[in-house]
Amino acid sequence: MEREVRWPEYVAMALAAEEVGFDSVWVGDHYLYRGDGRPERGPWEAWTLLAGLATVTSRVRLGPLVACLNFHPPAVLAKIAATVDEVSDGRLVLGMGAGWNRTEFDAFGIPFDHRGSRFEESFQIVRRLLDGERVTFAGRWHSTSDAVLLPKPGGRPTLMVGSTGPRVLAATLPHVDVWNTWYDLFANTPDGFARESRTIDHACERAGRDPVTLERSACLLVRFPDGSGERPDEPGVEPVDPSDLGAALDAFADAGADEVILVCDPITERSIRSLGATLG
Repeated sequence: MEREVRWPEYVAMALAAEEVGFDSVWVGDHYLYRGDGRPERGPWEAWTLLAGLATVTSRVRLGPLVACLNFHPPAVLAKIAATVDEVSDGRLVLGMGAGWNRTEFDAFGIPFDHRGSRFEESFQIVRRLLDGERVTFAGRWHSTSDAVLLPKPGGRPTLMVGSTGPRVLAATLPHVDVWNTWYDLFANTPDGFARESRTIDHACERAGRDPVTLERSACLLVRFPDGSGERPDEPGVEPVDPSDLGAALDAFADAGADEVILVCDPITERSIRSLGATLG
């Protein structure tokens, strides 16, 4: 969230999303923003929120958009993810990335260097543990000794990568179910998304994977005319007006998107219900 939101409002928004028919609810995995000309701010801790939301919803899929693997020891993160998947009755989508916001790394004492190689090691441990393996691993940054997830998870959560970094893609594309991209990377347009998706086709081929087996997910910025300006204008990004959303979703489907995640400005219960009514 780009503003201060308390737990009762999170519950109201999640229940509204479920009631009007949306398929998923997502939270950002960030600790702190500052230095961008706006007041410093930060959301609540993502995994705690997801566990709470799992107890008040029953249908929507839940996930971090996306979890920074470098925030936690990887075996601990796998344990957290397996627990949230259990609490949600298998509704977790584990979105993953390497992180980008140096401010929060420095403020919370998390190493920012070698993010690509740290991610590679972390992803291998997380994936293998969630696949039910016992994992002994000795890397430069991470190590485990006969680690195992107990109680045994009921199943592996859906795995999603949110990155265009070559090293992250090379590590994840042989294994993940979904690739996701944020709206500023494709200018919030179907043509831009199709262009980015073609680069993922090539990355899949380099990783030895058939591109048609990978689902594609796009984050789309939707701004209400009386929006609060939670998200400032970005050069080259034209937000979608809610009245045009139906046509936009059709265009993104034609561009190859299997899923569109709506980033509302503002994100409120009212905007969620309004979009639900628009899509009917």
